[in-house]
Amino acid sequence: MEKYKIEFENSLKEFVVDLRKYVSTDSGDWSIKGFIDIYKNIYTISSDTKIVSKILEIHIFPEIIRFAEKIGYNIILAEHQNWYPDLTFVHKKSDKVKFALDLKTTFRRSNTTAGFTLGSHGGYFKERNKDKNIQFPYNQYVGHYCLGIIYTRVDLENELSETEIFQVNELQEQYGDLQDPIGERMVTKIENLKSITSVIKDFDFFAAPKWKIASDRQGSGNTANIGSVSDIEDLKNGNGVFSQLGENWFDEYWMNYGSATMMKDGKSVKITNIWDFLEFKNRTDLFDKVVVKGAKRRK
Repeated sequence: MEKYKIEFENSLKEFVVDLRKYVSTDSGDWSIKGFIDIYKNIYTISSDTKIVSKILEIHIFPEIIRFAEKIGYNIILAEHQNWYPDLTFVHKKSDKVKFALDLKTTFRRSNTTAGFTLGSHGGYFKERNKDKNIQFPYNQYVGHYCLGIIYTRVDLENELSETEIFQVNELQEQYGDLQDPIGERMVTKIENLKSITSVIKDFDFFAAPKWKIASDRQGSGNTANIGSVSDIEDLKNGNGVFSQLGENWFDEYWMNYGSATMMKDGKSVKITNIWDFLEFKNRTDLFDKVVVKGAKRRK
């Protein structure tokens, strides 16, 4: 299984290198400008993260299918929207070889920071032989990976301009007269598709094992989600809190997050940082293997 894991991970990392060219123009803008109706009207899209994420996933999906075919895998989509993972890769010659791949999209919070959630640390993560809210039981996967997409939002002067309607002269020249059945709504005529401002730009793609980019923090305050580290270079290089400790420490920490307790100053406290967990396990000798930049500060 280790051989399959190495081959899959190397192929995945090679695959994401060329994805930027597939989704963006030479200037780095997203090549998606909006969607078109049968009358050749172009409707621009909002920069809302949920909308952008879904369209990005649709945009790269044909390439993912070609990638799976090339390396000898079939793809199974999650049966329900909230199931893990987004995609299951199953080897064509051995259905015991499965890999989980989640597609993660996020915008830059600054030039150097971004971040997202990496899935639940409850339910299927703890009960690894169960199939609730997961395509196959967690322990049937050889590896768990993230395909990450980081982008920059384009600042538009007028938020309403995110949902404009355009008619493009180059489409008229190629496909004949444009019609305007929209009635009272404002339609702007432009020369070519490149004139439409893309809502996002400057993509970074990366692929990494989930455990290698994880932090010791939850990804959101009110749900049991694992958070990623936030430094973009650390995400791209797989340099998370557990990257030197190893996957077993990642698993054990997050399976016990918030449920294991220890005595501090005469009080019982829940363990929610890697420092307390290593102390709880009597392994303070491993402190120097924690990648400090992405970890919680110890009080």
